[in-house]
Amino acid sequence: MPGSPIVFDASILQHATTIPSPFIWPDDEKPMSDPPVLRVPPIDIGEVLSGDPLQVAKAISLVDEACRRHGYFLVVNHGVDPSLLARALELNDIFFRMPLDLKQKGRSFASSFTDRFTSKLPWKETLTFLYSSESDTLNIDQNYLNFFGGELKEFRAVYQEYCGAMNRLCLDIMELFGMSLGLERNYFRRYFDANDSILRLNYYPPCQKPHLVLGTGPHCDPTTLTILQQDHVSGLEVFVDGKWQSIPPSPGAFVVNVGDTFMALSNGIYKSCVHRAVISKGTARKSVAYFLCPKEDKVVKPPEELLSAAEGEGSGKASLYPDFTWHMLNGFLNDYRCDVMTLDAFSSWLRNQSS
Repeated sequence: MPGSPIVFDASILQHATTIPSPFIWPDDEKPMSDPPVLRVPPIDIGEVLSGDPLQVAKAISLVDEACRRHGYFLVVNHGVDPSLLARALELNDIFFRMPLDLKQKGRSFASSFTDRFTSKLPWKETLTFLYSSESDTLNIDQNYLNFFGGELKEFRAVYQEYCGAMNRLCLDIMELFGMSLGLERNYFRRYFDANDSILRLNYYPPCQKPHLVLGTGPHCDPTTLTILQQDHVSGLEVFVDGKWQSIPPSPGAFVVNVGDTFMALSNGIYKSCVHRAVISKGTARKSVAYFLCPKEDKVVKPPEELLSAAEGEGSGKASLYPDFTWHMLNGFLNDYRCDVMTLDAFSSWLRNQSS
């Protein structure tokens, strides 16, 4: 019926041979078959923390080169319990196989964002929670979990532990960034010691015509840093050197990428890269993403050491982006769909607000 809301029910649409038009992407954005693999460096974070000068210097060189070029690298030897990682993916699978009417009872659940957009819809479902490092708490509504009975009884405990592990890993990476950008080693660790971050479970169901759809459209993450745990199914693609390239799953490794907020913090030195998720015809893909964000009221501005002389202003110093807070950027995103130009659009909006 005209005017009826779009419904994305993965249990039904994964078998559909006719794809509803709101989920079909324009020809110039549709996925390609067999993209080349992007070579991203593995960073042994355990060796970095060991303090071995040669290993630290190697990691600094690798991460600096990757982040200046495209902002992606792998983290290995991270010390996160493999059984925790396995259980996080298992609970992801259990949750998203629940009936749609149960999943929709919580505000943290999104089914293809059909409540916000009407075209170029993503072929996915998500479940999102906020995490506070100060109180080490994940804002999961227990009443919501109760709808699912005993199958999700471990849900809160597993993802609470998961967030704690991701927060510690993020701070270790921030320490590495401090060194690779030539700052005092603990500069960014201190900056993010208290943070308001995000945990998101992603579920990309199969599609009978995967060449027509995208699990997530091209965008840059607006957050600071993303730590992604992939399952065994490929789907992550990054736009580098004028072409889409794949980052396939690597057992035991996290995929890490720089987001817009850290690009602003580094004054554009480290890049927030455009990426997307493609869909498989025969297999669902699952991932768990942890997004490091500053405290909501923390001012995002690069340290003096990273400011460069502004063109035409002699010895004056300039930042590429206006100062902002995560609260301001998050508010902007309520009315703006994340894309490849989010940081530029937000910066223009900020300048217009202050003019």
